[in-house]
Amino acid sequence: MEITAIESVPVEIPLASPVSFSNRTLTYRDHAITYVRTADGREGVGYSLGYEGAHLISEAVESLLEPMLLGEDPRNTERLWREMYDGTVQIGRSGILLRAISSVDIALWDLKAKAAGQPLYKLLGGYADEVPSYASGGYYRDDKGHEGLREEMQRYLDEGHDVVKMKVGRRSVEEETERVAAVREEIGDERTLLLDANGGWSNATEAIRNCRAFEPYDPYFIEEPVMIDSTESMTAVNEAISYPVATGELEGPRYDFERLYSDGAATVLQPDATVCGGITEWLKIAHHAAALDVQIAPHYNWNLHASLVGSIENALWVEYFYRDMDVKVFDDIVAEPLAPDDDGMIALPDQPGHGVEIDRDAVDEFRREA
Repeated sequence: MEITAIESVPVEIPLASPVSFSNRTLTYRDHAITYVRTADGREGVGYSLGYEGAHLISEAVESLLEPMLLGEDPRNTERLWREMYDGTVQIGRSGILLRAISSVDIALWDLKAKAAGQPLYKLLGGYADEVPSYASGGYYRDDKGHEGLREEMQRYLDEGHDVVKMKVGRRSVEEETERVAAVREEIGDERTLLLDANGGWSNATEAIRNCRAFEPYDPYFIEEPVMIDSTESMTAVNEAISYPVATGELEGPRYDFERLYSDGAATVLQPDATVCGGITEWLKIAHHAAALDVQIAPHYNWNLHASLVGSIENALWVEYFYRDMDVKVFDDIVAEPLAPDDDGMIALPDQPGHGVEIDRDAVDEFRREA
């Protein structure tokens, strides 16, 4: 097998109405879709969420990474990852370039599994044939009060979920506590409640004040209480409250996650394969965490992460967003998106590769023009 071409396409999918979390309002979602093609006619696909920079990710793939990989065997994922990472380390290490590497590496693993004739999760270890998911939501919209929040959470329960997540951190501690109390009352004491602040509190003191106010409602974890680079503040929060801090959705490679855990900044780690360096690096993070009995709860991208969670022993859940909630819209360009059953479980794809087949017509429809 020999790589003959790499193409990366940025897409922008509009939201029906603006949606907000603690510190940002979005009107569309953009992704970079990367194709790696071989001389024998095979193709692998990878992708990454762009946060309004998908076109830059795609440009980095084609201008910097493709020249490194032409003529290479795509099954040499370990060596090719190191060449991409070391080859861009002076201008990369995280952010746009690491997302570009992630999208290529995911495509390489797709090719590798297809060539082996195995589903990705089987190739990686085959721990489970189905994986648990949680319903993620609770975003802010101008017309959505407590009653709308309750209705949303009840919908998730009706779908079969026993674990739900909501956003916090945009409003005052009093208002946020009322929101959390409303959700806990709606879902009952026997179900699991997750909170996500997206780094909304500016310092540890503010974060601790809010997080302690939520303690009576028994959250399982609080995600990103402060900005991700404020490791000392994150550690202070993790030590000061009665439930753990979870983080990692915007972190880079294994080195970042090692520091997060060894510094005491997080108890649950949330690597995203489309961000941290692809499947090659995600596995290193997950396996290192397993040696410490640390749990993994990956961020977003359930179509891919379901297979990764199904390959390891120390995972909690896959994060799932219902399309009609109009928050995450990547399924609009997936030919056969994964979805949970009425018990919240996601059955893993059994065809060779990672199973995320991209709808080419949809990509053309949402393609971002230069």
